[in-house]
Amino acid sequence: MIDGVAEPVRYTTIACPSNVDAIITFLIDDGTHVNEGDVVCILEDNDRKTLHDNLAMQLETAVAELSKVKADLQMQYALLEAQVKNNKADTEIAQLDSLQLHFATPTQKRIKELELERALIEKNKFEKKLEALEIINQSEVRKLELNIQQLTNRLASAKTILDGLTIRSPRKGLTVVSNSRMTGEKLKVGDNVWNNMPLITMPEVSEMKVKMMAGEVDFRQINENDSVSFSFDAMPNNVAYGKITKKLPVGQPYKRDSKVKFFEVEASVDSALQLPEPGFTANCRVFIKQIRDTIVVPQIAIYEEDSLKVVYVKKKNKYEMRPITTGLSSSKEAIVSDGLKPGEVIALIKPPPSMVRGKTK
Repeated sequence: MIDGVAEPVRYTTIACPSNVDAIITFLIDDGTHVNEGDVVCILEDNDRKTLHDNLAMQLETAVAELSKVKADLQMQYALLEAQVKNNKADTEIAQLDSLQLHFATPTQKRIKELELERALIEKNKFEKKLEALEIINQSEVRKLELNIQQLTNRLASAKTILDGLTIRSPRKGLTVVSNSRMTGEKLKVGDNVWNNMPLITMPEVSEMKVKMMAGEVDFRQINENDSVSFSFDAMPNNVAYGKITKKLPVGQPYKRDSKVKFFEVEASVDSALQLPEPGFTANCRVFIKQIRDTIVVPQIAIYEEDSLKVVYVKKKNKYEMRPITTGLSSSKEAIVSDGLKPGEVIALIKPPPSMVRGKTK
């Protein structure tokens, strides 16, 4: 028998958003059943909040600047248009005066001609200024509008991240709070979390597996596809069956600096009266080889006497020491191929000499 723990085959992992370094201000209790959309965790990232607020202020300033620039440009345009109209009036007056040049002296004629030329020059200058101002208007406004668009996009992105700090359940199910990478213990309010760190897992309990930690002797004897039966302490009347699906070749020390290692072995749960819940302890019996009509005894009932393997068989009010031959064995059980008959009772604890036939104190 090997101890194991029931686990789901698949999880939904709820993680800390990317590019976030936050503090947990709310965390749902471990083992809570939730519905889709329920709030399961709230995070606080002061840097993200400051960035959002700064972007909001920059956007407000940029919008005000655009309004001011548009107003200033409209005023300049209006003043220039007024100058164009004045110039047009001056030009028309000069043209009217030119009709009287037939009666003027040559000097007066020349003066009027020059005034008319100057009016035409001014007209051309104002028209070019209007064209240039139109181009400047479009360029300046476009530059400010692009800046506003960029700030709007950045603010929307910052708001999305802030909104994402309130984390909701993606589906209905059981929530399991993850362990902190800093302490190794369950996360709690006040803990620091960051970029993509798992916060909560939601097991999909429609398909389960059992994870075992096998000793070195058992691990060597176990093979993939070996059959396994499971019983569960929390579900006394439940039995499940499956097969070995994975063996991890790297062992883990039993404790720090220990030379004793355990190896991770996984088994499927292919059939069960009722699927176990995640975290339930499982008692796993791995069938290394199935042999019909055999006698199996616990290893603790087998002793060595004069290089022989023996068991103590109950005979009325005493015990008989009987040599046996063993076949395949595990760390907990052994097949007895010779020396025992079905139905015989053996001692699990070595009896005192006074209780053994043929022996004295």
